[in-house]
Amino acid sequence: MVTLAEVAQHAGVSASTVSYVLSGKRSISAETRERVGRSIRALGYHPNAGARALASNRSNIIALMIPLRTDMYVPVMMEIATAVATTARTHGYDILLLTGEEGPDAVRRVTGSGLADAMILMDVELDDDRLPLLRATEQPAVLIGLPTDPAGATCVDLDWSATGALCVEHLAELGHREVAVIGEAPAVYERHTGFAVRTLDGLRSRARELGLKVLHRPWEGGYDAMAVTLSRIFDERPRTTGFVVQNESAVEPLLAVLRRLGRAVPEDVSVVAVCPDQVAVQASVRLTSVAVPAQEMGRHAVDLLVGRLDGRETDDVVLIAPELTVRASSGPAPSR
Repeated sequence: MVTLAEVAQHAGVSASTVSYVLSGKRSISAETRERVGRSIRALGYHPNAGARALASNRSNIIALMIPLRTDMYVPVMMEIATAVATTARTHGYDILLLTGEEGPDAVRRVTGSGLADAMILMDVELDDDRLPLLRATEQPAVLIGLPTDPAGATCVDLDWSATGALCVEHLAELGHREVAVIGEAPAVYERHTGFAVRTLDGLRSRARELGLKVLHRPWEGGYDAMAVTLSRIFDERPRTTGFVVQNESAVEPLLAVLRRLGRAVPEDVSVVAVCPDQVAVQASVRLTSVAVPAQEMGRHAVDLLVGRLDGRETDDVVLIAPELTVRASSGPAPSR
């Protein structure tokens, strides 16, 4: 068994410094904390969890609340969860994963039981009913998402409003004047889920400034539903030449139905997606896209949370700027 003294010698610090890094009782510089962390990983040191919890009055567990709903794209959520777990380990924390749709009850259970030192909440709604409980407790928490009123909360998220604006700006620069948005399932908008609503609001606002017409259609799922959706879009707006997709599962059905309708991408219509890079590059047409920075969001959330646990000043809201990558699915609007 590797001892704490051996970790201290390997890191070139005192045993008490290693103890403070593990317990969080004192503020340690980020450089020293990282050096100790590297030694712990290199030597395979595993402190006794029970003794550590008694000494520090901490469980060294972070609760991650990630409701797994059928109308959400689970791979992205699990990528965020994986980034949270791996980053937490570098700080000496384990993850308690809560996947049920319990809402405030899950917050009460965690705060009342002492199961975890802190919480990270995902699938944040604009008026999230978990927020009042979080504001009433002293337990640190970070939201991966941005509610309408973030006062008293620490949040990290992609700037979804800027994401929507960036998508429509790209199509406008290519000469497209009528754009259709294939969105998430209707229930996602009915819950006022932050990322979906903010993207659509940002897109519509920028489209108005640029003089573009926008038609939004949620998509429930399935090839037949996509065929009906596109038929109605082209019946209502026959001059539609630009599509923005914010629903990873809709990508291939959309491209397949466009092919069946004889509409070539990008010669007849351009498609811009908000999705992970892996989805964009593996599509039947390589998609121009704004990437969802799942790993970056997960890492930021843990870093902010550990900062709060250590008593350090942290930003209240961190918004990650969107980046658009041009690929094969977008081109100049066809001449009339």
